[in-house]
Amino acid sequence: MCSTLRLLVLISIIGCVEMITVTTPHKHVNVTRGGSVLLQCKFVTTAETTGLTIQWDFVSASSMDPQQIYYYQGGKDIISKSYEDRFQPPSAPSTTRNASVIINNMQPSDAGIYTCEVHNFPDVEGKSDVNIIVNVLERPSVPYCAIHGDVESGHLVTLTCHSEHGSPSPKYTWIRRDQTRPILGGTPSNGILQFKNISQFEFGEYLCNATNVVGFSTCTVELSPEVGDGVVAGAVIGALLGCVLIILVVWFIAHTMKKQKYRAVKVSEANEMKRSSPQAQEASDSVPVATTAGNLHAEADELHA
Repeated sequence: MCSTLRLLVLISIIGCVEMITVTTPHKHVNVTRGGSVLLQCKFVTTAETTGLTIQWDFVSASSMDPQQIYYYQGGKDIISKSYEDRFQPPSAPSTTRNASVIINNMQPSDAGIYTCEVHNFPDVEGKSDVNIIVNVLERPSVPYCAIHGDVESGHLVTLTCHSEHGSPSPKYTWIRRDQTRPILGGTPSNGILQFKNISQFEFGEYLCNATNVVGFSTCTVELSPEVGDGVVAGAVIGALLGCVLIILVVWFIAHTMKKQKYRAVKVSEANEMKRSSPQAQEASDSVPVATTAGNLHAEADELHA
């Protein structure tokens, strides 16, 4: 009798402990840049869902600080401001037992770990959260091709190829345009191709292909004796010297013309002074003569008188 009573009490106590289980069918999800991702999160509980709370957290690949992006309680949704325009919350989770969400316009900064955490009081036992790793895939951006070294026979020449964006990191392949096989040499998978002792038979147009699981992008470069760092530097220096020479010629011509004009003005002034000097002398001589003639007439009148 006493043992039976104890068994009944134990069963009643165990029956008061509710269990909750949160699951997801996909713990790793890939999505392309600009696309939408469905983060699935479902839960099972034996209690009423009047005390249901749902929370989604995010930890980016570049930071270990968790960020709350969504919270649900009592039928109300709270969405982080940075996700307001692209976050779709679960629909009626208290009845569907579904806490799945959709995030639109995924960007590389959205890659990381998303955590779905569900609580339903009086649930105190079980698995209440699940993690989902999201990778945002991006096609390689158009790579930049460059030539390093003097493009002359017998010299070391290096070709480089690099894409600024791309997830996962792209692999690079160099191909000569008049051939179809990838070129071996250096570390072409990293975008570097070396010609340690280049010859004229290796001159031509080369194509770099940056590839990942999403797609590929290409760039081309012309490898010929007319191009290269040394040639470009020489062309720049020649252009600068040409500009300096033109400036000096223009200055010399302007200075010469100004000097000739100044001399012409001085010559003109000197000639003008020479022409004016005899006229002044004649005018000065005529005045005394007239005065002398007047005096002679006066003296003659006095004698006649």
